[in-house]
Amino acid sequence: MNQRDTGTFGWYSSLTLAAGLVLACAVVVATATFVWLERREALEAAENRNELLARVLEDHVTRTVDAAGTALVTLADALVQQPDLSPQRLQPQLAHALVGLPFLRGVALLNLQGQVLGSSAPAELGLSIDLSLLGPVPEAGAERLQALRPGRGLRDLRRGPAGVAPPHVNLLPLLRHLRLPDGQHLLLLGLINPDALANYQQTALSDLEGAALLTSYDGHLLAATEALNLPAGSQLGTHPVFSKWLPGREHGSYQGPGALNGAQVVAFRASRSRPLVIIVEQPREVVLARLNGLLGGAVIAGLGALLLIAAATAVIRRSLHARERNRVELDAAHDQVARRERELSVLMKSVQELIFRSDNAGVISFVNARWGVISANGADHALGRKLQDLVDPADRAVVAALFSASDDRGVRQAEASVPGRDGELRRFDFAVVPLRNQGRIVGFAGSAVDVTERFVARQRLQHQLAFTGLLLEISPLPVSMFDAQLKYVTVNQAWEEFTGRNRAEVIGRQVGFFTPRDEAELHESQDERLLRMGGRVRYETQVRHRDGSRRDMLITKVAVPDEQGGIAGILCTLMDVSEFRDAERATREARDVAEEASRAKSEFIANISHELRTPLQTILGFSELGLVRGRDQPKLAGMFSDIHASGQRMLALVNDLLDVAKIESPVGTFDLERCDLRTLLQETVRELGPLLAQKRLRPLLQLPGWPLSAKVDPLRFQQVLRNVLANAIKFSPDGGAIDVMGELTAEGEIHVAIADHGPGIPETEVGMIFEAFVQSSQTKDGSGGTGLGLAICRKIVEIHGGRIHAENRAGGGAVFHIFVPARVSGDTQIDEAM
Repeated sequence: MNQRDTGTFGWYSSLTLAAGLVLACAVVVATATFVWLERREALEAAENRNELLARVLEDHVTRTVDAAGTALVTLADALVQQPDLSPQRLQPQLAHALVGLPFLRGVALLNLQGQVLGSSAPAELGLSIDLSLLGPVPEAGAERLQALRPGRGLRDLRRGPAGVAPPHVNLLPLLRHLRLPDGQHLLLLGLINPDALANYQQTALSDLEGAALLTSYDGHLLAATEALNLPAGSQLGTHPVFSKWLPGREHGSYQGPGALNGAQVVAFRASRSRPLVIIVEQPREVVLARLNGLLGGAVIAGLGALLLIAAATAVIRRSLHARERNRVELDAAHDQVARRERELSVLMKSVQELIFRSDNAGVISFVNARWGVISANGADHALGRKLQDLVDPADRAVVAALFSASDDRGVRQAEASVPGRDGELRRFDFAVVPLRNQGRIVGFAGSAVDVTERFVARQRLQHQLAFTGLLLEISPLPVSMFDAQLKYVTVNQAWEEFTGRNRAEVIGRQVGFFTPRDEAELHESQDERLLRMGGRVRYETQVRHRDGSRRDMLITKVAVPDEQGGIAGILCTLMDVSEFRDAERATREARDVAEEASRAKSEFIANISHELRTPLQTILGFSELGLVRGRDQPKLAGMFSDIHASGQRMLALVNDLLDVAKIESPVGTFDLERCDLRTLLQETVRELGPLLAQKRLRPLLQLPGWPLSAKVDPLRFQQVLRNVLANAIKFSPDGGAIDVMGELTAEGEIHVAIADHGPGIPETEVGMIFEAFVQSSQTKDGSGGTGLGLAICRKIVEIHGGRIHAENRAGGGAVFHIFVPARVSGDTQIDEAM
């Protein structure tokens, strides 16, 4: 071999080696990629299959619990309308509720104390149930799915020794709270068998290695297939579905830890209407077990390809064939799951709906078992007969039209009534689809849904609307309704009688078209406000009556909302308040007359008091002269002394009357100025010093170091202080003390208190001593005055914007409290009429 051949050989050798290396790398990469793709596809297929099963199982659980809830609602409506709730009447109804619902162990009616009033099992009647075992009671009219409880029936929930529940036997309570028309509250309890749900799950997973779990939304296990070795009621809070996914996502799938040991392919789905969660798990090693042989062969083929490049094509073809087989098996699995879903869907429909088939003439050839549950006759009775012959005679024509050969519609629908097992008519919504072969109708397939409750509710709504219209019509108040365009929609008879217009001529016309423009503007502004802001407005104005008179009317308008939350229109009511306004005017006129009479009385008292002062001054003058001249004649001096004392008392009475007249007179004024009440108190105490010294009394002043400033009439306010202090001196025992206190309160008032240590005021007279001409029983021995002093004090204090009252002290004596504002706004003069 020459050098060129050697070089060529080396080049080919290198090329062959390079090609071999490249091919080997390609085989390794291809083998690794194939293993990775097959593994991912198998796991994704398992996830999709588990999600499909989770959706099917969730649909079954939700429909099962909803069916139980529907049964309780139907039973509750029947019980609310039933006047007799005796056990003899309740037991057949409760037992009938279980027909067609094999997943319910029992139904019972309880009061709020847990006493069983009725049950589908007669042996449970009278049991006392511990309601705390069921959890919180729902509100009236509401329904609640309670937590899982061990036991088979109500006997395992009773108070006291409930016995030992059978092992691994549980119940799922469904509780509904209803209120009877007489106000009584009862509980309707349905006991769902979780084992029935577990059996359905086991059937759905019959050819699948794995487990299906039904849990509560908070992670408590309710039911599971045999593969899961956990007791019902176990807490699965650490399960990733509850710790990671819920409540962020209502459904999904993942690969990782689950309830079973090891890594799992998990799919979950939360119920769309109940606090329940379905979890489907399949061990990942089981999913991958089918690929072990294939993947091992691929690895061996890859190693063989590294040793023998020539056999790479055969290995690759074998791998491709193996992959195709796997895909075929996967497609077959998908078809099986889809077929199972269709079968389960048909099964669910057979439970909830009536399904039938007929020939082209409408003669029934097939009907499912649902017919025997809802109809008075069995399914065999319907075979060979036309559907219109099985419904109520009043609906036979509309049902016969469903099977018309000339109708081109794809789906034909109609409502009809069918006699039920209880003898009452039940309303069904029938849907029929023609079956065609080469354009010719060869038969019909149909279904029916029980819409009795909706039909009854619609009838009740119509009756309610008719009742509401009747109430509106017989209302004594004029009522009208207009839409958002302010056009009349309806008026009642009272409105027609008030306005004198017939409803036929106003409905559809603009509101207030017969009202004068100046009056209509007020109503239009209120209507625009309601249409813009909603709510309610009330205002008063005069409205013309049909007899031409103008009546005072109280108008109330309410915005009526529509279905979208907007304003559909305005409801308006009119109330005639003319008589009330006439009464108010009469009352006001009578008050003015009374005030005028009071002013005339005050002027008369002032005038007569002035007239009395002149002769009294003469009497007092001559009595004083007689006292001086009769000093040496004791008998004559005593007579003039009595005359002088009586004249002094008469003069005091006249002076008090003058004070009252001045205060009540329209011309009586107060000259206000800013004063320090401490100064007025000290001056008053000094002024009454002789009286204090005469009875050896000690005034104890407790005044603050800062001014007690207020706007008062100094003379009038000192008159109040003098009168109250003089009373305290009069009733204080000799040698005692009188407490005088002044302070500024937190409410911004100046408080003056004058207290004595005398006998006090009788409790029955405390609230009366400030009345005119009223004297305390303590002064009715002749030592009292006219009974006007404290009345004048209260009037003066009230004119200053304050108040005065008295009370007895705990240690004996009485205390008078005077309150005046620390700041008073206004002019320097205040008229009493203000």
